[in-house]
Amino acid sequence: MPRTTPITISWKPNRNAATPVTEQIVDYMCRQISSGTWPIGSRLPSQRALAEAFGVNRSTVIAAITELADYGIVEGLHGAGTRIVSNTWSLMLPGAPDWADYVSSGFFRANNATIQTINRMEFAHGITRLGTGELDPRLFPRAMWQRIAGEAAAEIDAIGYPAPEGMPMLREAIAAHMCATGINCTPEQILITSGALQALQMISVSLLSAGSTVIAEAPSYIKSLQVFQSAGMKLAGVPMDSEGLDVTALQSLLQGGNSAPGTSDITTPPALPSLTTRHTTNNAVLYTIPTNHNPTGITMSESRRHTLIDCCVANRLPIIEDGAYQDLYFGSASTNGSSSANSSTAVSPTPLKSLDQTGMVITLGSASKALAPGLRIGWIVADRSIVHRLADVKMQMDYGASVLSQWVYARFLTSGLYDEYLVTLKRELKRRHDAAIETLEHLFSGMAHWTVPQGGFYIWLTFDQPVKIGRLFQLALDHGVLLNPGDIYDFESDNSLRLSYSYITPEEFARAANILAAIVRTIAA
Repeated sequence: MPRTTPITISWKPNRNAATPVTEQIVDYMCRQISSGTWPIGSRLPSQRALAEAFGVNRSTVIAAITELADYGIVEGLHGAGTRIVSNTWSLMLPGAPDWADYVSSGFFRANNATIQTINRMEFAHGITRLGTGELDPRLFPRAMWQRIAGEAAAEIDAIGYPAPEGMPMLREAIAAHMCATGINCTPEQILITSGALQALQMISVSLLSAGSTVIAEAPSYIKSLQVFQSAGMKLAGVPMDSEGLDVTALQSLLQGGNSAPGTSDITTPPALPSLTTRHTTNNAVLYTIPTNHNPTGITMSESRRHTLIDCCVANRLPIIEDGAYQDLYFGSASTNGSSSANSSTAVSPTPLKSLDQTGMVITLGSASKALAPGLRIGWIVADRSIVHRLADVKMQMDYGASVLSQWVYARFLTSGLYDEYLVTLKRELKRRHDAAIETLEHLFSGMAHWTVPQGGFYIWLTFDQPVKIGRLFQLALDHGVLLNPGDIYDFESDNSLRLSYSYITPEEFARAANILAAIVRTIAA
């Protein structure tokens, strides 16, 4: 990438300050890079020129550049000096908070009462789970599992602690799987976690500072969690339309506004300053689920993905891309639920990470949605320096994800069984999706409207007239139907429900939906 303006230095470290000179230089260079004053792709002056500009020994400059290289902010080019390669996630590493501080503080907040009820009642006997974000256990590939388990029994001769980053065979398998989706990465860029939720926990306590703002779609899965709030961060919502996150509204938010032109249903998030300094860059990140969004089911259009990346690059806004549902895309669908593509051959949308040229996107993946939540296997795709930092945090948390689970998932991926299983799974999800849409058209036309997803688990249903969702939740539970109210995912009351067709059969969905429709008519009467 060509350098548009020469790098100039009109600053010198304060030798009388308590902060070491090398640390002052690292901090200064980070500020210049994060503000965009020193653009990505720019070459730094020679070490001799930097030493003269800072008024320090060349060894001090070498130490500072080495630290920046360890963080992934700069890289040396053989015979061509040092180039700036990142101004987003890597800049959060210098001076980042330490997980140990959070361990000692007991920072986890309790979930709200509705979420606690849902978590408890999901295990109650005789309950139909109409909003559960999980695969039907009856879809578990038992024969494949028996084959893999037998191979594990024959081949595994010890189960010790894994490497901090995860087992090499699984990192290699996931890197190959990611490359097949369009994300070109190496095993060294993969960190294995105990589920994608742990990945969010590690990011929140080791890369983000208390007081940071996490921007997300409104509604968003992250709103139902306490991960970021427990770590002292704020959440801000950006509205969605049929193509995904509203980038115009995001741009308005980043510029400090609370609304976007021509948008009437924007939530009112706290205003943010423009991202023009290192401090404000560290104060905001974007969390997004672009494919098969939870809870709405919306898949972001290709053009919107490019627009979003351009916006985030221009504003130096790092992105956490949650790809938990990436493998469950089964094709575009019309409003009546018919598919324009075969569910087993539909090509998944382009991941945001594949459009990333500056290391600004961290992508999360998980085995929980497509295969088995009990495996507790997730992963992070990021720059090597980020993987190294988070691996250290991972070891402080649990000394690594289950070796047996890692081995099993690696074998599913490398044997071809996972791809074979996905064909059958997506076909069944599409069948349940079509039946659920047909049921809603029969029972709720004129009463509500809903999204028609292109994959994943969820349908977002919004009632046309105000409904007391809390009362509906309790009455449905009294009739043996467990709902997921929309306001646990949103930034304000939304008169909506997250419905799921993944956990129950079409017949079970229809029976529960009939109960729901009858209760709504009773409440509205």
